[in-house]
Amino acid sequence: MKQKFLLSIFFIIVISYSVFAQYEDTGRRGLYYAKKNFTSVPSVIPTFNESKLKLPSPILEDNKELIDLYWKAWQLAFLHFKKPPKGSPLVSNYIDEAFCPNIFQWDTIFMLMFARYAHFVFPSIQSLDNFYCRQYENGYIDREIQEANGEDFVYEGRQNTVNPPLFSWAEVENYKITGDDSRFASVIPVLEKYADWLEKYRKKENTKHGLYWQTRLGSGMDNVPRNGTGWVDMSAQMVLMYNNLSFMCEKIGIKEKASLYKDKAQNIAARINKYMWNEKDGLYYDVDDNGNQNKCKTVACFWPMLAGISSNDQAERMLTNLKDPKLFWTKIPFASLSADEKDFKPDGQYWQGSVWAPTNVEIIKGLDNYGKDTSYEHAHYFNEFASLAAEKYLEGMYKVYKTTGTIWENYSPDSYSRGLWSQPNFVGWSGCGPIELLIEDVLGFRADGANNELTWFLHRIDKHGIKNLRFGKTTATLICERRSDVFSPSVITVNANNNFVLHLIDWSGKEQTFKIHKGENKIVDK
Repeated sequence: MKQKFLLSIFFIIVISYSVFAQYEDTGRRGLYYAKKNFTSVPSVIPTFNESKLKLPSPILEDNKELIDLYWKAWQLAFLHFKKPPKGSPLVSNYIDEAFCPNIFQWDTIFMLMFARYAHFVFPSIQSLDNFYCRQYENGYIDREIQEANGEDFVYEGRQNTVNPPLFSWAEVENYKITGDDSRFASVIPVLEKYADWLEKYRKKENTKHGLYWQTRLGSGMDNVPRNGTGWVDMSAQMVLMYNNLSFMCEKIGIKEKASLYKDKAQNIAARINKYMWNEKDGLYYDVDDNGNQNKCKTVACFWPMLAGISSNDQAERMLTNLKDPKLFWTKIPFASLSADEKDFKPDGQYWQGSVWAPTNVEIIKGLDNYGKDTSYEHAHYFNEFASLAAEKYLEGMYKVYKTTGTIWENYSPDSYSRGLWSQPNFVGWSGCGPIELLIEDVLGFRADGANNELTWFLHRIDKHGIKNLRFGKTTATLICERRSDVFSPSVITVNANNNFVLHLIDWSGKEQTFKIHKGENKIVDK
C-alpha cells in the first residue's frame, strides 16, 4: 500500500512538473527574434481618407453593392492600425482585432490575409513581430497578449492558450503579394522553436495515430462540440506549418531543412489520411487515442484541403458536402457546425452554427488549391464553386450591413442577420470577405509578386476588374468589358507600370498566357 501511495505521489509530481515546464517563463523572451526594440513603420499611422486612392479599387458593374462593402471594410480596418502604447515592450506597429486592448494570434493572422493588399501603406505583416518578441525561451507563444505591457492574457487556463499554428502560412501568403522574402531568415528560428514546442506539448504520447490535439478555445472554435486527442484542424495546420517552413527555407537556400520539413509534412499528412478520412461520409473527423473517429461535422473537417493533404477524389467528396443545404450550404455559407448536427443553432450561438470569416477563408482557399491545377480535369468546378460561395457570403454580409450599418464578427447561418453573440464594427477578420475574397474569388485575381505574374480566372460576364492592384514591384489596372455569355471572347484592357506575365483562365479551365508590357495593352481572349 505504501509503495502504491509513493508511486502515485511520484506521478503527480512528474505530471505537475511537465505542465509547469510547458509554460515556464524564465524571463528570457524573444531570444530567437532579432528585433528587440520598437521601430515605427510607418512613422505616422495612415488614415483611410488619405490612403483610399492608393488602395486597389475593384470594379463590379452588376454587383456595385459589394464595392460599397469593400470600402466599408477598409474604412473600419484603418481604425485598427496602431502603435504600441507608451511603455509597451511590443516592437512594431500592428493591426488589432477590434474589440479589446489585447492582440490575438489567429485573429491577427487572418487580418493579414486582407491587409496585405495595403502593405505599401501599412505593412501589417509586422504585427507578427509582437508575438515573436514575446516568445518564451522554450518556444511557447501565448495566443493573447496585452498591448499595454506585453504580458500574456490567460483565459480559462493555460491549456487553452495555444492557437492554430499559422505564422508560417501568414508569412508566405504575404510574400506572394509583396514578393519580399527579407523576413524569412529572421522568422525561421522563431518558427522552428515554436514547432519544437508544439511537437513536445501538443502531441499526446502513446496514441495509435500520433497526431495533434487542441482545446475548443485554443482552436478558436470556442463552444463547438468536439473531443479527442487527434484534431483534424490542428493536425492539418501542422502540415501547413511545415510545408510553409519548407518553402521559406527553400527560398533562402537552406535546402537540407527545406527537405526535412517537407518530409515532416508528408508524414503527418499520411497519418491524417489513414486515421481521419471517412470514405463513406467524404469528410475528415477527429480521433481518440485508439484512432476511432468522433463523427462531428464542423468546418474543421475541411482544413486538409487548405493544407493540400486531400487527393482530388477526396476533395470532390468534400465539395459535395459543402454544396449540401442540409449540411454546410446555409443561407449565408458556411455554417460552422453542420445543420444536421443536434447542437446546431439556426441563430448561430457562436460556433454552434455561426458563419465566420477565418473558416470561410479556410474553406474557400482550400477550394482554390484544387482549382488552380489546370491539368486536373475537374479543377474548374472548384473555381466556379469558390466564386459562387464567396459571392453568396458577401451578399449575405451586405444585406446585414444595409440593415445595421456595419460589419459583424460573425453571421447567422439561416437568416440575413448577425450571429448570436457577435461584435459590431468587426474589421477585425471580417474584412477577409469584403476585401480578400472579393479580389481573389469574386473577381478572380491571384497575384504572384515574387515572380511578377498575375493569374485571372475569368468567370464573369459583366464589366469587371480592378484598378491599382499592387503585386511585387508592379501596379496594374485590368478591366474586362461586358460580354453576352461565358462563351464570348473577353476584351481586356491592361495598364501597368512594369512588364509582367498575365495568365487568363476561362470558365472551362483553359489557360492562355500573355506578356504584358509597360503602358496600355489590349487583349482579346478567344
